[in-house]
Amino acid sequence: MRGPASISHAWRALRHRNFQLFYAGQSISVIGTWMTRLATSWLVYRMTHSALLLGVVSFSGQIVSFLLGPFAGVWVERWERRKMLVWTQFGGAVQSLGLAALTLTHRITLWEVVALTAMQGVINAFDMPGRQSFLVQMVDDKADLGNAIALNSSMANGARLVGPAIAGLIVAKWGEGWCFLVDGVSYFAVIASLLMMRIRPLDAKRVKASMLVQMREGWDYVRGFVPVRTTLLLFAMVSLMGYSWSVLMPVFAGDVLHGGAHTLGWLNAAAGVGAVISAATLAVRRSARGLPRAVQVSVTILGVALICFGLSRVLWLSLLSMVFVGFGMLQTASASNTIIQSLVTEDKRARAMSYYTMAFFGMAPFGSLLAGVLAHLFGAPRTVMFTGACCVAGAVWYSTKLPAMKAAVVADKVLVA
Repeated sequence: MRGPASISHAWRALRHRNFQLFYAGQSISVIGTWMTRLATSWLVYRMTHSALLLGVVSFSGQIVSFLLGPFAGVWVERWERRKMLVWTQFGGAVQSLGLAALTLTHRITLWEVVALTAMQGVINAFDMPGRQSFLVQMVDDKADLGNAIALNSSMANGARLVGPAIAGLIVAKWGEGWCFLVDGVSYFAVIASLLMMRIRPLDAKRVKASMLVQMREGWDYVRGFVPVRTTLLLFAMVSLMGYSWSVLMPVFAGDVLHGGAHTLGWLNAAAGVGAVISAATLAVRRSARGLPRAVQVSVTILGVALICFGLSRVLWLSLLSMVFVGFGMLQTASASNTIIQSLVTEDKRARAMSYYTMAFFGMAPFGSLLAGVLAHLFGAPRTVMFTGACCVAGAVWYSTKLPAMKAAVVADKVLVA
């Protein structure tokens, strides 16, 4: 009886109709998103053969999300979130279809890739806090929120398993433009799912405070609450160091492992396997209790796996290392997300999640740029090993903060420690 009950419990958020629609639409769209990520990195690498320029392109999109993050959190709390998400998905479709048109007509240049990547950064600044805070409206029972986050992560990383593998084959046979085209069309699945939802609006309070005052309130709240502050600081460090490996994947596929686009697809797919395993372990959790310790362990796994990946010169060991990289990366991101969403008050949820977005999309651009520079100077393998060592150091620091986090959580009467 325990096995079937556990399986049922692992999918409990899907009993909510709105989340079912979201899950179905996103399952299609995120495959396209991962196809575009791989195709963009391979396109830039094919045009430039430069690790530095791979970092520059990644930086151009993510720095915009970082700069807009605090403003986006306030705006998201003022707007009707479903309507806003429809517009962000439409903007994403325009961006991907623009990339497709330029690439398929052989008119694409590096600076057009940079400009369109920056456009996606603007979209992500609003889409991510809006989507994360909208989960509360899609899942009527707050007890199912952690499961919804885990299932959302599982779906996104299942797509990470499928999308890059498909993209690698398409790029090798027909070119990058067809990946962008598929991605552009896939956004309309999410738009359709959003329009089909029956959403009960949140109790809206008329906002009298200025945007700057609200931004200051959000900052003071995040800074003053020890568990949220500590989790965001660690996540920011992991985004800076632990996620920068992705920008160097074309270099590893082409120069270190002597492969091509299909090798890049397999490396990303291996990370997707680890991420799916990680999401499955989160989905079967019955509460948020113990997640801070899970974050510490997952960051350690990520760091050690990156060191092993940097040392590897054979495909099978690199693929195995990427499985653990994907596990640690997803576990860190999803567990951090769940901790924050379980602790914050509803009136500050979007603002708190905007800082999560800043940590995710904000530190990553500096990490991408740093990785590009270090790889240019010292080589990609040494760069990845260095970033892995930084993750291990971050996990050690986080472990020293766990007692203070637990005390603050108990005082707040929220059981996540």
